[in-house]
Amino acid sequence: MRAVSLAASALLVTAATVLAQDRTTEAGEALITDPNAECTAYAIPAVTAIKSTYPTIWQHANVSFTGATAYDKALFAKMNGSIPNIKPKGTPTGDFSSVVYNATDTDCWWSWSKCTTPKIKTLPADIVTCPEPNTWGFTLDDGPNCSHNAYYDYLLSIEQKATLFYIGSNTLDWPLEAQRGLADGHEICSHTWSHPYMTAMTNEQAFAELYFSKKAIKDVLGITVKCWRPPYGDVDDRIRFIANALDMVTIGWTDDTFDWEEATIGIPSVKANYQNLLTAQTSGNFSKQGTIVLTHELNNETMSLSEDYLPAIQKQFSGGVMPIAVCMNNTQPYVETGAVYPNYVQWAAGTRTVSILAPTAVGTDVQISFTSGGAGTPTATGPAKATGTLATSTASPVAESLTALGTATQGYTGGAVSGGSAASASSSGSSSKDSAAASVEAAHALGLGSALALALAAGAALV
Repeated sequence: MRAVSLAASALLVTAATVLAQDRTTEAGEALITDPNAECTAYAIPAVTAIKSTYPTIWQHANVSFTGATAYDKALFAKMNGSIPNIKPKGTPTGDFSSVVYNATDTDCWWSWSKCTTPKIKTLPADIVTCPEPNTWGFTLDDGPNCSHNAYYDYLLSIEQKATLFYIGSNTLDWPLEAQRGLADGHEICSHTWSHPYMTAMTNEQAFAELYFSKKAIKDVLGITVKCWRPPYGDVDDRIRFIANALDMVTIGWTDDTFDWEEATIGIPSVKANYQNLLTAQTSGNFSKQGTIVLTHELNNETMSLSEDYLPAIQKQFSGGVMPIAVCMNNTQPYVETGAVYPNYVQWAAGTRTVSILAPTAVGTDVQISFTSGGAGTPTATGPAKATGTLATSTASPVAESLTALGTATQGYTGGAVSGGSAASASSSGSSSKDSAAASVEAAHALGLGSALALALAAGAALV
């Protein structure tokens, strides 16, 4: 029996090694926990096949580049005539020193006044809180980070799911890492194509930043997201209108850990910010409604800090720590109705299972179309709506692999996750995201009401 056990163990180790070296599948990529290996550039054929139809990685998006399709250009032309006549502000890097602006804040410019209720009455108000008492809306910006596997393993081990705001350029650079976020049952949202200050963008650029990030997630993960977060919090009613027309719900925050600024203010200051939130909960500050908190998977430090504080956060925030879709009772956060998340009552009762669509890169140019729809309701071809009780989640391939190998899912310690931005390497040889991309990021409205309802073109591939 001992000989058989040893042989079986050796076989399992060999199988794990083979799988860990497989950089063609989400399951194989998820087993790599050496950050140097994780952040070594790779390419998968399905993404290579569509990359020419996207703007240059980490450059501001538009629909005028060589590979832009006539379809994409026509979509922008269709929308452009109805975009509010609000001028761009400042520069893409956030220099607003030359901006002369109306003190009454006619544009509901968040960077000016932290305005969250649009002056254009047809636009939904920004969402910055979870409505239930003592709840923590758990969000992670700037992913997918190439070195996030150990941190995601930790989240699996404590059954914690989050809302992940993925940058389009990162999604194409690190497609298997992006797929893991969905496979693990997290909620996926957009964080623009290249992380600029959005109010500085022209109409064309703003459309493209939102459109191509949404499209990248569809092409790589197979889901059509309906939420986004403006980088640096920079949004006004012109940008809100474009996002709303693209059926992109905007999610904000109540509280900021300032983890993105750890290199400047120091780790002790970020820890103090986390502790202040725990103290505020103890003092009853969240006894009437919860909070949405800004945190990041930006680098080893931000992920390590999150891991350090999540046990205390889970213990103290008795209403629950959860993705935004859950706290807003949005059980179907994607256009594809085959993905079903728990509602708040289910989550509070302990349900953590999610019925998800297997993340798959389609390898063809998916055309996202817009149609006039009643009350802005999105429609799409795709899987039938799940019925009956909440389905058991499609198990994460990494979780299945770890179970099969008889190993415990472990979080990293002592900086096992490392690297700077998620774009520290790229399959196209693109440069890393500027470190300034870690700055404050805002957000807004969870709700429908688009003037244009989102639908998938008849030939869109769904999984």
